[in-house]
Amino acid sequence: MSTQSSSATSSAPAVRSKPGRAAVAGLLLAGIVVASIANALIAFAARAAGASSEFQPLQPGAFITFTVLGLLVGAAGWAVIRRRATDPRAVLSWLVPVVLVVSFVPDLLMFVSDYTPHADTAGIIGLLVMHVAVAAVAVATYLRALPLHTTARS
Repeated sequence: MSTQSSSATSSAPAVRSKPGRAAVAGLLLAGIVVASIANALIAFAARAAGASSEFQPLQPGAFITFTVLGLLVGAAGWAVIRRRATDPRAVLSWLVPVVLVVSFVPDLLMFVSDYTPHADTAGIIGLLVMHVAVAAVAVATYLRALPLHTTARS
């Protein structure tokens, strides 16, 4: 039996190792799956709320494709900022919300345009909620797969 106190070992700061490429790929894939499932539930809820079943953006082929693209493009942007920014956490704390709001623009334009067939209020609101869900899952995924350094670089 050891007489050494466990508090001596717990005072050292925890060092989180950087995930390897396979781990990053696995985490991104998991994020895509989780976001796609969330979007499927949102699409189901939107249709239950009256969205047209003919509204193409609420079909799995459409939202899964855009979920995959969004998470991968977001990961690339996150990686660039993480690598190049002096304080990536500060940059991402304003950039992520700005990108999310900008992503709403095409959906919001559907309220005033008849370009997208079968677009209705319930469907458009469902799309907006999907953007928020994907952003939330993406940020959680990136924080694990592409962790930010904790102190600003000089």
